[in-house]
Amino acid sequence: MAVIKKKKPSLTSLILGCYMTKKASRSEGEEKDAMKIRTSPLFKRLSLSDISDPSSPMSVMDDLSNSFTSQKLRLFTLSELRVVTQNFSRSNMLGEGGFGPVYKGFIDDKVKPGLEPQPVAVKALDLHGHQGHREWLAEIIFLGQLSNKHLVKLIGFCCEDEQRVLVYEYMARGSLENQLFRRNSVAMAWGIRMKIALGAAKGLAFLHGAEKPVIYRDFKTSNILLDSNYNAKLSDFGLAKDGPEGEHTHVTTRVMGTQGYAAPEYIMTGHLTTMNDVYSFGVVLLELITGKQSMDHTRTRREQSLVEWMRPMLRDHRKLERVIDPRLEGQYKSEAAQAAATLAYKCLSQNPKYRPTMTEVVKVLESIQEVETRERNGNKNEAKKFVDIKKCRHYRKGQRRVNIAYSDSLLYKESRAKQNNGV
Repeated sequence: MAVIKKKKPSLTSLILGCYMTKKASRSEGEEKDAMKIRTSPLFKRLSLSDISDPSSPMSVMDDLSNSFTSQKLRLFTLSELRVVTQNFSRSNMLGEGGFGPVYKGFIDDKVKPGLEPQPVAVKALDLHGHQGHREWLAEIIFLGQLSNKHLVKLIGFCCEDEQRVLVYEYMARGSLENQLFRRNSVAMAWGIRMKIALGAAKGLAFLHGAEKPVIYRDFKTSNILLDSNYNAKLSDFGLAKDGPEGEHTHVTTRVMGTQGYAAPEYIMTGHLTTMNDVYSFGVVLLELITGKQSMDHTRTRREQSLVEWMRPMLRDHRKLERVIDPRLEGQYKSEAAQAAATLAYKCLSQNPKYRPTMTEVVKVLESIQEVETRERNGNKNEAKKFVDIKKCRHYRKGQRRVNIAYSDSLLYKESRAKQNNGV
C-alpha cells in the first residue's frame, strides 16, 4: 500500500492564515473567498487528464501553448528536423524502440535562434508501431515539466499531420541494455554498475517524491540512458502515470509494460503503485549483478525468468559467487556484493509491503558507494606509502654507493694516511 503524504502548506496559505488571525472581523463572504484562495495550490502540474481532448492534435497544441510547458520546450518543424538529422538518414540512426526509430542530429542557432549548439537524439513515431499520439503526448507532459539530472532532458517536439517527433539531449553511451548485454562489449566494472544503479534509483526516487507522484511503469535497462561518464538518466515516459492522490492507495490501469520487469501484483490486478517501480528496479539491479537478461528464452525452461531462477540464491552468501557476473573476474568487494544482492532480494519481494521505498534504496546504494570509495582511497594511500618507502630505499642505497665509492677513492686514502701519521 502506498504511503499517503500530506501536502505541505503553500506560501500563500501561510501568509493568508496569519493575516486572517489579525482580521477576524471580516465578513463571512470575504472569509469564504479567502478560504478558496488559501486551499488552492500555488502550482499544479499539468496532467494528461487536463488536456481537453488528448486525441485531437489541435486541442493538444492549444492546451500546450497556454501552459508553462511550452515555455521550456522548442516547437520544431519537420523540415527543420530533416536538416538536423540529414533527412533522417539511416547512417544517423542510433536504434529503434517501441515508439519508433531514434536518430542522432545536431542543433544550433542556425536551426532556431538562441539554441545552444549540441548533439541531440531525435525520436520519430513509427506510424505502424504499437505506440502513438498518446505516448508522445505523455512524454511532453512529464518531461516538459519535470527536471532532474537523472531524467533525460527533452528539448522540443514536432507535430505535423500524423508525424510526432521528440528531440532529446544526446546520451553518448546509449542504453544500459546495449552496454550490459551487447555482444563483444567490454564487461562493465562493478563500480560503474553500482554508479548506474544509484543514478537510476535517484531518478525514480525523484519521481515518487514529487508533490504529485509519478509512477514510471516501464523501468528497464533499455530505458536507462548513459552519458560519457556513465551517469544514468531515465528516458521514455510514454507509459508513465500520475500516482494516487488523497485517500487513494493505487491507480487502476490496463496492464502495460515489458515482460520480466512488471510486478506480479500489477499483472494480476492492474493496481499501480510506486512499489511496482521498486520491483522493476530490483529486476534491473539483479541484471547488473548477474550480467544476465530478465527474460531469455534460449535458457532452459527453469532458468528463462531471471527472477525465479536467481532470487532464491540472493539470500545465501555462500551461493553468491554463482550469481555474480563471471566477467567481473572477482574484481569487486564481497561485502558490497552481498549488500547489493540483499537489496535486490528485498526489492523483488512478492509482497509489496516488504519492499523498500526508492528513498531507502538510494540510501543503501550510497552507503555501498561510500565504502567502495573509502576502500579505493585507502588502497591509493597504501600504494603511495609503498612508493615513497621504495624511493627512500633507493635514495639510501644511492648514498651508500656514493660513500663506498668515496672510501675507495685516492682522496679518501690520502686523508686516512695523514691521520695515521698525526699530520
